[in-house]
Amino acid sequence: MMLCVARVRRLHRQLTLQTSLFLLFLLCMLSVFVSAYFLYTVKRELEPSAGGGPGNCDDDYIVPSRLLPFRDEVGGAPAADGTRTEPVVLVFVESQYSQLGQEIVAVLESARFRYQTEISPGKGDMPTLTDRDRGRFALIVYENILKYVNMDAWNRELLDKYCVEYGVGIIGFFKANENSLLSAQLKGFPLFLHSNLGLKDCTVNPKSPLLHITRGQEVVRGPLPGDDWTVFQSNHSTYEPVLLAKTQSAESVGLRAVLHTSVVQDLGLHDGIQRVLFGHNLAFWLHKLVFVDAVAFLTAKRLSLSLDRYVLVDIDDIFVGKEGTRMKVSDVKALLEMQNELRASIPNFTFNLGFSGKFFHAGTDEEDLGDDLLLSYVNEFWWFPHMWSHMQPHRFHNQSVLAEQMLLNRHFAEEHSIPTNLGYAVAPHHSGVYPPATRRGFVHSGISVLPRQTCGLFTHTIFYKDYPGGPQELDKLIDGGELFLTVLLNPISIFMTHMSNYGNDRLGLYTFKKLLHFVQTWTHLRLQTLPPLQLAHKYFSLFPSDREPLWQNPCEDKRHKDIWSKEKTCDRFPKLLVIGPQKTGTTALYLFLGMHPDLISNYPSKETFEEIQFFNGHNYHRGIDWYMEYFPLPSNTSSDYYFEKSANYFDSEVAAARAAALLPKAKIITVLINPAERAYAWYQHQRAHDDPVALKYSFHDVITASHSAPVKLRILQSRCLAPGWYAAHLERWLTHYHSSQIMVVDGQMLKTEPASVMDKVQKFLGLVNTINYHKILAFDPKKGFWCQLLEGGKTKCLRKSKGKRYSDMDSESQVFLREYYRDHNIELSKLLYRMGQPLPSWLKDELLNSR
Repeated sequence: MMLCVARVRRLHRQLTLQTSLFLLFLLCMLSVFVSAYFLYTVKRELEPSAGGGPGNCDDDYIVPSRLLPFRDEVGGAPAADGTRTEPVVLVFVESQYSQLGQEIVAVLESARFRYQTEISPGKGDMPTLTDRDRGRFALIVYENILKYVNMDAWNRELLDKYCVEYGVGIIGFFKANENSLLSAQLKGFPLFLHSNLGLKDCTVNPKSPLLHITRGQEVVRGPLPGDDWTVFQSNHSTYEPVLLAKTQSAESVGLRAVLHTSVVQDLGLHDGIQRVLFGHNLAFWLHKLVFVDAVAFLTAKRLSLSLDRYVLVDIDDIFVGKEGTRMKVSDVKALLEMQNELRASIPNFTFNLGFSGKFFHAGTDEEDLGDDLLLSYVNEFWWFPHMWSHMQPHRFHNQSVLAEQMLLNRHFAEEHSIPTNLGYAVAPHHSGVYPPATRRGFVHSGISVLPRQTCGLFTHTIFYKDYPGGPQELDKLIDGGELFLTVLLNPISIFMTHMSNYGNDRLGLYTFKKLLHFVQTWTHLRLQTLPPLQLAHKYFSLFPSDREPLWQNPCEDKRHKDIWSKEKTCDRFPKLLVIGPQKTGTTALYLFLGMHPDLISNYPSKETFEEIQFFNGHNYHRGIDWYMEYFPLPSNTSSDYYFEKSANYFDSEVAAARAAALLPKAKIITVLINPAERAYAWYQHQRAHDDPVALKYSFHDVITASHSAPVKLRILQSRCLAPGWYAAHLERWLTHYHSSQIMVVDGQMLKTEPASVMDKVQKFLGLVNTINYHKILAFDPKKGFWCQLLEGGKTKCLRKSKGKRYSDMDSESQVFLREYYRDHNIELSKLLYRMGQPLPSWLKDELLNSR
C-alpha cells in the first residue's frame, strides 16, 4: 500500500513539472506575439499620418506611458456624478500673481466656467469641499502638481477621499526648473518623469478618450516653446498618452527618433481618481486646446464648450481711407471670390460692410472704380452704417447736428440701394463700448450690444512684409494664437476689420482663409454665420444673464476715459462699502465712520434713508451717473475718502459682482454678530414695522415653518435665516475681491468696545489722518449703547428705531438655531482662518458650545 502511494506521488510530481514547463513555453510564445503586435500594429497606428504634415515618421517609436493597446472604451475610475457636485472648478495657484495661475483662470473665464481660486494649501488650510451632502467642486486644478503630491498626509487623504467619493478629477501641471531632477518617480505613483527637455514635432494621440474639440493625428512641426519640458513614462495600465513629441537632442546625436508622452491621462485604475497631467505650462497653444477638453472629460461634459461657433466679419470704413490704400476693382472681385470660397465651409458666409457715404469716390480713379463695382454687388453683402462724416458720436454736443449726420448717411444708402433695415450699426473709431476681457454683451434701452473682437488687423496693417514685428507675428496670431483662441473660447465672434485690409496685400482675405484652415485642421468645430440681428438673438439665448448690463469703471480703460464727459471724475466713486448684513450694527458703524473728518458718506435717499442700495436692486439700472450724484464733488484735498453703507448688499446674489466691476479697488467691511441673534432682531424689526406675518406668528413658528407653510411665512423665514449663512455669502464676495480688501468686524465688540474697533478700521482703510475715538465716543446709559460725544458732555445717538431692546428669545428657538447654524459657523471659522482674520468673540463661544 505504501509503495503505491509513493508511486502516485512521484507520478504527480513528474506531471506537475511537465505541465509547468509546458505552461511556461506557452507564456513565452504569447509574450512574443504580444510584443510583435505592439511593435508592428499599435506603434504604426499611433505614428503621425503622412498627411499630417511634411516629413516621414515611419522611423519613430513610442516610449510608452503604458505598453498596451488602447481600448475603445475607457475603464478606470467612475465618471463624475453631476448630481452630487456643483459645476465649479477649484484652482490651486502658487500665488495671487503667478503667470500660469492667471492663464488657467483666463481660459476658465473666457469659457464662462465657474471657478474658485485658492493659494496651494500648506498644513490645515484646505478649503471646505462639501456643503452637507453635495460636493462644492466638480474638478480640481493644480498649477503645480507637486503641491498636490507633497501635501501633508491629512489634507491629501481628505482631498483624495473627496475625489473618489464624488467622482472628481484632477488636472495638474509640472513645469521643471533648474533644481528639478532629470529623472525621478512621481511620489506615490507608478509614473516616471524626465525633465528639462527640449521637445519638437508634437502630435495628438487620436485614440485618447478625452478628445472632444481637439482633432487627432496632426503634427505641430518644429520646436515647442521652452527647453524645460517634462515627459512621462510608465508601464501601468492606468496611463494613456494624450500628446506625444520628440526630443530636440535625439536626432542631433544620431539616435533614433522617439515619441515621448508630454501630456498623460490617468484613467484612475491606480487609486480611483482620474487625472490629466501636463509636462509644461499653457504657453504652448495646443495645451490650451487639450486643457479645455480635459475639463470637459473630467466633468462628464458639465463644463464643456459646444462644437458650434458663429463668426461674423465686419469690414469697417467702406469708402473711407487715403488715396492709395483703398480697394480697386481686382480687390473687390477677390473679396467676392473669397466670400464664395469661405461659404464652402461656413454656410451662407457673408462679409458685413460698414460705410460712411461722404467719402464715396474720394480715392484715385482706379479706387473710384472699385467703389462703383462694390455698389454693383450691393446685394451680395450685408451692410451697416457708420456716421456720414465718420466722426465719433460723442464729439457731437448738438443732438440735431448728430441726427442730421445720420440722415445724410441714410439718404446715401437709399440712393445706392444699400439696405437700411438690417438693424445693426457701429460707431466710427469704436467709441462707446469696450467690453472687458470676458467680452460680455448686454441690452440697454431695448438695444442689444454685442462684443466685437480685434483680430490683429488695423487700418495701418496693409502689407504682409510690413506687419508690426514681422509677418511671423501675424501668422502666430492665427496659428494657435489670440485669433484662434478667440474662436475656440467664444461661441460667437464678431471680428472688426477695415477696408484697407482688403486692398493692397489683402491681409483680411489671407487671415480668414488661414484661420479657417487652422480651425478645420486642429478642431472639430462647426463654423456658421448669421446676420447681425439673428446673431444677437442667438447670443442672448446662449447667455440670458448677459442681458443685464454690468457697469465698468470708466477710468480703468484710457479709451473709456477719453470718450467720457470731461466734467465727470471717478474720484466721485466710493472707496469703501459697508455691506451689512442687516441688524448687525452697520448703522452704528456708519455713524462712527462719519465722525472722521476724512470719511465722507453719501447723501441720504428719500426712499432708503442713509442707504443707496445701488448694487442689489432696481436702482442699478439707473446707471452710474445716478449713483455718482449721491456723492459730493471732490474737494482739492487728496484725503477725501467716500463711503456708502447698504446692509442688504451682503447676502445679495448680484451685488458682489456688480460692485467689483465698478469698484474693483474698493475696501469692503461686513459686521457679523451671532446669526441667531440677528435672525431674532430681524423678526422683532418686522413686528415693530407692523408686518402682519410677524404679528401673526411667533418667532419659533417662523424659523421652524415647513416647506408647505404659506408663501409669506416662508419669505419671512428666509429673511430671518438666510442672511446668517455667513460663510456662503462671504465666499461670494471673496470670488470678486481679494481677502486683503475685506474686513470682518466683530459686531459684539463694536457694541461694547467701539473705539478699539474703530482703531482697527482706520488701520484697515490706510487713513493718513487717524483720530482717537476714545475721546469722541461716550456710553449713553439711557440708550444702552455708545454715541457721539458733543461739546458740554451731550451725546448724539442713532434714531429711536435703532438699538431697541427686545424680550429674550425663547429657549426652544435658541436650541433650534444653535443646531441650525452649527455647520454654518464651523464653515465661517474655517473661512476666517484662511482669510487670516481673527474669530469674533461670539463665534468662539458658539464653537465651544457646539462641541
